[in-house]
Amino acid sequence: MFPAIALLASAVAMTLIVGVRYLAVSGGFALATRRRHPGLYAGLDRQMRREIGWSLASAAIYGVPAGILAWGWRTHGWTRVTTDLHALPLWWWPASVLLCLAVHDTWFYWTHRWMHAPRPFRIAHAVHHASRPPTAWAAMSFHPWEALSGAVVIPMLVLVVPMHWTALACVLTIMTIMGVTNHMGWEMFPRVLVDGPAGRWLITATHHQRHHSDYRCNYGLYFRVWDRLCGTDRGMGSFAATRPPGPD
Repeated sequence: MFPAIALLASAVAMTLIVGVRYLAVSGGFALATRRRHPGLYAGLDRQMRREIGWSLASAAIYGVPAGILAWGWRTHGWTRVTTDLHALPLWWWPASVLLCLAVHDTWFYWTHRWMHAPRPFRIAHAVHHASRPPTAWAAMSFHPWEALSGAVVIPMLVLVVPMHWTALACVLTIMTIMGVTNHMGWEMFPRVLVDGPAGRWLITATHHQRHHSDYRCNYGLYFRVWDRLCGTDRGMGSFAATRPPGPD
């Protein structure tokens, strides 16, 4: 009985952590948007409430498996995550972060591209694209089936990739910030980065905005590598208010 209660408590606690993290980060960037670009979200209150509702449902789908793994890590050592900074070579810390981001980006690209096929789009991905234009609250606004496809990535990685817990925290931080800032309707990063050599390979809001306006392009999450290799990169978008057409 006690292990079951502990397992349930861990799942609930992690769900709350994911939900509060979403509210704090998305809320913070939404507030920054209102201050820096007053009126950008004007008339979108109903849409933003819908985004928050879907996102909190997604928080549970992300939180439950994470909570189960956190319990298993503490009690049975299920994962490859370590608290000993000397257990792994120092060079592996940045390498493990980059590896996790690359694997996550690969998974995201191909599942995201598949979800733009007509049937998966109608069943699930249309929920995310109902945000027209997306706001800072839209980062986790997914249908449960889409949220489930994203929720397996980090659990899979911590089971197979040795990493220090701070490297995992770094991955989760990057995932959260990029997910929110890529949807908030304006570019946070300086033009020298976005339009420079780094911007040719990194995804920021300007690049992802093109996806939300044109649909059939720019499927990546962190890097433009797969888009470039597969011919789906159509460059940067515009932040002019648009109402994009549906998928083919």
